[in-house]
Amino acid sequence: MKRYLQKLPAELKEIINLAAQVSQDIGMPAYLVGGFLRDLILGVQNFDIDITVEGSGIVFAQALAKRLKSDLRIHERFGTATLTLGNCLKVDVATARLEKYPSCASLPVVSSGSLKEDLRRRDFTINAMAASLVGADEHKLIDPFGGQNDLASGRIRILHDLSFRDDPTRILRAIRFQQRFNFKIEPKTLKLLKQAIEEGLLKKVHSHRMRDELILMLKEIDPSKQMKRLNDLGGLSFLSDKLRFTKSTHDLFKLIDKEIRWFVKNFSSRRKLDSWLIYFMALLKSLNLAQVKIIILKLGLRKGEEKRIINDHQNSHKITLSLSKRGVRPAHIFTLLELLSYEEIILLRASSQVKCLKKYIKDFLEIYNGMRLFVSGHDLHGLGILPGPRYEKIFAQVLVAKLNAEVKTRSQELALIKKLIKS
Repeated sequence: MKRYLQKLPAELKEIINLAAQVSQDIGMPAYLVGGFLRDLILGVQNFDIDITVEGSGIVFAQALAKRLKSDLRIHERFGTATLTLGNCLKVDVATARLEKYPSCASLPVVSSGSLKEDLRRRDFTINAMAASLVGADEHKLIDPFGGQNDLASGRIRILHDLSFRDDPTRILRAIRFQQRFNFKIEPKTLKLLKQAIEEGLLKKVHSHRMRDELILMLKEIDPSKQMKRLNDLGGLSFLSDKLRFTKSTHDLFKLIDKEIRWFVKNFSSRRKLDSWLIYFMALLKSLNLAQVKIIILKLGLRKGEEKRIINDHQNSHKITLSLSKRGVRPAHIFTLLELLSYEEIILLRASSQVKCLKKYIKDFLEIYNGMRLFVSGHDLHGLGILPGPRYEKIFAQVLVAKLNAEVKTRSQELALIKKLIKS
């Protein structure tokens, strides 16, 4: 493992060295594990370090956070903690644990365990490896289930036959890793995965856990591959029996990808897009509003996400029709788009190939979005207008004139206001 660790950026090596010192100082064996170790072997960049501790993960994390001067979030119930540093660096620390599942798809009963027991509870062999930070076996790969060989062979393999029954969310994770790394799900694992889907085990998992796994799939580099594979295996029914990932949905996903890249390139100073939400809205396009609302309620989406999804479902067709005509005035473009989120706007562009619509949205983002007036309430008060509803009405009229390029300067805005007052 030393040769892999030597290739890490200096800041990651420093964190790992400090973690090794903490492990030695407090007498708790600590190990690099999970996705970080997997990606390290694959040569994939990963700034989320995973550490498992035989002892108390929380005590270890507190000692490490003190040395790193980092923020610390503790999860007492699970014996885990997360350290957040600058430059998108994160360290997840967990207590080595043993898990037992009382019934199919239930939450596990957790107790402290050894490293080997901790590795045995994991989802796939490629995520069930460890490397000791200290001691005689320092940096030696611990691989009791053949994960390194499966990585080399490009294989997704569960650790035991009841894996998908214990935790059906592993179905989505198997597909996610398969598509991300262009691996194959080995035959026995694939047979058990299909069997779990056919038995409807995905519907038995708490919907919020399914939501989190689905969002992770939609955050992957190519979510169309993720959704197509899930659909082909019959796994979308946990959302709705009516839901399908069709060719038109696939094509829309590809257009969304293009529009997201356009937005990021041209409007990098704007807030970061919730890209997964754009794909999710596209996925639900074929459903009616009642079906969409059931899915939103089932997944427990946040109010802001719910609002954007429903607004798109109710208004996108009408807005598309309005913006597909030539000669639409800037003020009308502003009225249609100003209340939409960037996610809704990107989906509008992706869903239409009408050139004038794309041009209107481009103009809105470049010119009209967030347009402000030079004048203020102080100016109206100076003209003898008492504060009240009339302020809003006057400002709206001046903004329309400004959007339509009828006024451009502060003096022209004031002149228009005086004219409005007289009339």
